[in-house]
Amino acid sequence: MLPKRQLTLFDSTCIIVGVIIGAFFYEISPTIARCVPSVSWLIGVWLLGGVLSLVGALCYAELSTAYPRQGGDYVYLTRAFGRPVGFLFAWAQLWIVRPGSVGALAYVFGRYANQLFPLGNGTRAMMIYAVASIVVLTVINILGVSEGKWTQNLLTTVKVLGLAAIFVVGFLFSAPDALPDSSPGAMPAGTDLRLAMILILYTYGGWNEMAYVGAEVRNPGKNMLRALVIGTLAVTVIYVLGSAAFVHALGFDGICRSEAVAADVLRLGLGDPGGRIISLLICISALGAINGMIFTGSRIYYAFGTDHRLFAPLGQWSGRRGTPVVSLAIQAAITLALVVSFGLVEGGFQSLVNFTTPIFWIFFLLVGLSLFVLRFREPNTPRPYRVPWYPALPILFCLSSLFMVYASLSWAVDHRSYEALWAVALLAIGAVLSCFARAGGFVADEN
Repeated sequence: MLPKRQLTLFDSTCIIVGVIIGAFFYEISPTIARCVPSVSWLIGVWLLGGVLSLVGALCYAELSTAYPRQGGDYVYLTRAFGRPVGFLFAWAQLWIVRPGSVGALAYVFGRYANQLFPLGNGTRAMMIYAVASIVVLTVINILGVSEGKWTQNLLTTVKVLGLAAIFVVGFLFSAPDALPDSSPGAMPAGTDLRLAMILILYTYGGWNEMAYVGAEVRNPGKNMLRALVIGTLAVTVIYVLGSAAFVHALGFDGICRSEAVAADVLRLGLGDPGGRIISLLICISALGAINGMIFTGSRIYYAFGTDHRLFAPLGQWSGRRGTPVVSLAIQAAITLALVVSFGLVEGGFQSLVNFTTPIFWIFFLLVGLSLFVLRFREPNTPRPYRVPWYPALPILFCLSSLFMVYASLSWAVDHRSYEALWAVALLAIGAVLSCFARAGGFVADEN
């Protein structure tokens, strides 16, 4: 049984927007404001992040329309650099990147869900909610593609409407001491544009998720491009408008001092209930991102399983459910193991972020390079869309990815992040297995 093309343009766009807009925008806006000297810089770095993400989306549009198959990056890396690299990417997604990213968002959901409906204090209560979110959303996606996509569409629509409500309040109300820009001059001490861009590009992460479900998108030659561009532009507009609304409501210094910027804005118009409303919106935002990553991640392992005999169970597509049931179940099991393991120590959320980030950007860089390799090696492959201003835009995408590789690795070294060492160890195991795959140890027979 093979995947069916049943994702519309709206479904595809909801996946992109839903995955990108998790809960990080609410969490890190004050930190980014503290990293820049003025409002104009604050808006500028959000715009720059959107531009760089759009450049990446255009590069992915060429790859995804030329190779509209399940697996996305796995397909591009395998064709460009061979089976070992494709194997290593899927291995990293299975054991490091995907479960770490989903687990981090599950902890965000758990923290705010516990504020709304307390189960107790400490990490254990957060972990209960985190585990429940992963289990419930995995079951929904196992039930069928329709259930998974409608859940995604609903969560994305609600979270965008919720953000719009925050923006309306932000533009209608302002704190009595709100100053639009208290530092328009030279950069003061403490400015850290590098950290600002690291956080912003991390917050924009997820626009590439559409590539993983290429075999399920209707009219992929057009809709893959449209979804990537519309989704990325929509998120850029949302982030820039959101920052402007926060500035209008609280002032630049008010954002810098805030510990919960969206809640502070809502309190101006709604009073104390605004805090509970923002907790609910953050829960919905986190669930939308979790569901989107569960949906798309399982498609990577499906493509992986069809190529490698040892992982053949991952390559099974349920004819009854129309989903990769085994991939979804194994993905959930690994994610739950990480959530529980990291939850036993303090700072589980940050530990999971440290665990995933360096590996994620290394493969992002390789995908950018694959565009050059595939244009050279497969010039006759039909390309419904070609990235404009080639090679300038792909080079820019590769340079931004290289910056994030350097920044995340240097941060891990400076802060002696043990989680990054675990990730490297798991990647080393995958590298050994990938060499065995190259030797033909468990490569599936080709038809």
